[in-house]
Amino acid sequence: DGPASAIAAAHRMIDRLDTVGVCLRAGVHTGEVERRGDDIGGIGVHLAARVMAAAPPDEVWVSSTVPGLTVGAPVEFSPMGPHDLKGVPGPWDLYAARLVGD
Repeated sequence: DGPASAIAAAHRMIDRLDTVGVCLRAGVHTGEVERRGDDIGGIGVHLAARVMAAAPPDEVWVSSTVPGLTVGAPVEFSPMGPHDLKGVPGPWDLYAARLVGD
């Protein structure tokens, strides 16, 4: 559906996997994705993977493109500061995302 749904899904996965002792980290970015047969790729996928790699276990982090696209959703963002993401030009502001109202 969109980035707020992705954030909610990531938190559900973290909660469920925690019950069996598995840690998960998640990264969300909204951007261009290329279809490559049955696979996907491109800078949007690359950025999401780099955001995920920056996140600590059991957290959902998002790129700076996400907060403005989730206005009105039950999500709260905490700034994590600028990060250099491998293979991506310039520093990117990243945010920890948490659901509110649960």
